[in-house]
Amino acid sequence: MKSLQRKRVLVTGGAGFLGSHLCERLLAEGDDVICVDNFFTGTKDNILHLLENPHFEVMRHDITFPLYVEVDEIYNLACPASPIHYQYDPVQTTKTTVHGAINMLGLAKRVNAKIFQASTSEVYGDPELHPQPESYWGNVNPIGVRSCYDEGKRCAETLFFDYFRQHKLRIKVARIFNTYGPYMHPNDGRVVSNFIMQALQDQPITVYGDGSQTRSFCYVDDLIEVFVRLMATPDDFTGPMNTGNPGEFTIKELAEKVVEMIGSKSEIIYTPLPSDDPTQRQPDISLAKETVGWEPQIKLEEGLVKTIAYFADLTKQRQE
Repeated sequence: MKSLQRKRVLVTGGAGFLGSHLCERLLAEGDDVICVDNFFTGTKDNILHLLENPHFEVMRHDITFPLYVEVDEIYNLACPASPIHYQYDPVQTTKTTVHGAINMLGLAKRVNAKIFQASTSEVYGDPELHPQPESYWGNVNPIGVRSCYDEGKRCAETLFFDYFRQHKLRIKVARIFNTYGPYMHPNDGRVVSNFIMQALQDQPITVYGDGSQTRSFCYVDDLIEVFVRLMATPDDFTGPMNTGNPGEFTIKELAEKVVEMIGSKSEIIYTPLPSDDPTQRQPDISLAKETVGWEPQIKLEEGLVKTIAYFADLTKQRQE
């Protein structure tokens, strides 16, 4: 009987950083999971340990093309999420966010599936309001080097809410703030992975600007928890909902913390700030607290211990 009760869940971008953790969690919950990825930034190494599970399957597929599967729920996470990767082919990034959303929404409409959109704090751009509540419309440059991602994700939210209004589709939209943890791509250019990899190799730690810009870092297990809780909310609750850790740190503080924890000989060097790089990032998570009773549990230092151990092991494997 149990097999008849299993939910069939599709995770796009399932071999990526967040997607692989989500696949793990859904399998642990007793679901059948289809992981879809084109492996542009995702990697098979992230899901190798899941391949022997009979309730897990992998499809190499690019969601800019239609997909035909029978599922009960869809988590749409497919998109390169670090500036290095999404600026590599900005046209393809926009296609992934926009065409990908259209294709996944079309699939959800056809099979009457509930669908989750992994949106981003980048919809707020370089915010003039701090911290950022969901009601804030943002301050985004529509023609800048980051706009392929920022505006692509904003357009995806538009599509989700139009499908909700026009087709009564069951949607959930999460706006993800900076997240870190094991399975991050070592060369994704994001500050946590950058700093850890540089410190492990005693290379200079590159801080953009003077390091006074702030970010809020959420450990991946906390984020996956709120994904699952948001998906389980009543159909009349759509979001968007901020998901992230409101604990705010300067980039310079993070660099110093990583060097100290690793015992690295790295020195911190300062380089010019990239175009449109936000000066502040901090989520207002009041809605998540009120709606799903969620707030992050894992402190930055505790999460960094686990993340450093992951990258140290990865570095060791590469050297062998």
